[in-house]
Amino acid sequence: MTELNTAAETLSLTLLDNADVTPLLSPVSVAGLKLRNRLVMAPMTRAFSPDGIPGDDVAAYYARRASSLGLLITEGTYVDESAGGFDRVPRFFGEQSLAGWRKVAAAVHAAGGAIFPQLWHIGAQRRPGSPPFPDAPVISPSGLDPAGATVAEPATEAALEGVVAAFARAAAEAKAAGFDGIELHGAHGYLLDQFHWPVTNRRADGYGGDIAGRVRLSAQIAAAVRAATGPRFPIAFRFSQWKGSDYNARIAADPAELDAFLTPLAAAGVSIFHVSTRRYWLPAFAGSDRTLAGWTKHLTGLPVIAVGSVGVAAPFRGTADEAGQPSLTLAPLVELIERGEFDLVALGRAVLADPEWASKVAAGRLADIRPYAKSADAVLL
Repeated sequence: MTELNTAAETLSLTLLDNADVTPLLSPVSVAGLKLRNRLVMAPMTRAFSPDGIPGDDVAAYYARRASSLGLLITEGTYVDESAGGFDRVPRFFGEQSLAGWRKVAAAVHAAGGAIFPQLWHIGAQRRPGSPPFPDAPVISPSGLDPAGATVAEPATEAALEGVVAAFARAAAEAKAAGFDGIELHGAHGYLLDQFHWPVTNRRADGYGGDIAGRVRLSAQIAAAVRAATGPRFPIAFRFSQWKGSDYNARIAADPAELDAFLTPLAAAGVSIFHVSTRRYWLPAFAGSDRTLAGWTKHLTGLPVIAVGSVGVAAPFRGTADEAGQPSLTLAPLVELIERGEFDLVALGRAVLADPEWASKVAAGRLADIRPYAKSADAVLL
């Protein structure tokens, strides 16, 4: 028996684990959107857009998943010339790129789905002189990478005003292109998260210091996006404690600090929080079994998307035999939904490997699900 067949057999035996997944598959209204179910495609960088332009293959890739998922969130898209350093990652500026995104939105809607673009700026993870815009500056809070090395000058307030304007323009373009909302990428050690994290934010002005200062840029961007898109356009904000360079990183040590982080964002106009964890089921803070998504819902009262190793054999950046991990079975996920910890759940690798994952689960066709393998990263399946 091949490794893939063995994985498929394990998947079919354990995925449902006697769980009634009706709560995941039932229609739901979130932030004014009527969705066919609670399942979301998580944003995953694919780098299949030469010159930053998503083509017909990208539109078809999203449309295949739109036929069974409630909401799709695109891969990260660069908001301006300084936002990224790889010319195959799609952009959300420039007429050719925007024309490509209009085709993506139309294809998803034709399949009955809803879609948000994720608006992205990588900050100090971009190095000076990086293509495709080598003359663009590197923007970051303090010019530091997570190891403390200087990679650029700290951003001026004028440069930060330009970043705010770039996000607002991209959001307005998304609304004009027919998207159903947008997501701001404030997680995983990219620009906005570089401001959130004291390790990379050493500023002494109003953009640094305590949590209120460190979340200021993100709140300003959310407010500018709200002003550019109107009062009812959904704005999701993705955040995380962990960073790509440090899985144990924290921006909030306890619920009070988390509240201080979330409150300015909600006040600025964020209408959905997307809480990125590596393992969705783990408690966020000592003394409570509530997850980070659960705390976010409890503190803000706003709709919440949870994500973190759903429907796959091994947790994200973990191993299949990791002790006590319930990533493959959906039973804990249903329990947390019914407890009211979150409203929607995002899937990454599971739907990367199988565009029909949700419909196969709904039909009980578990043996037909294609389990995730690393090879799925290399194609637009």
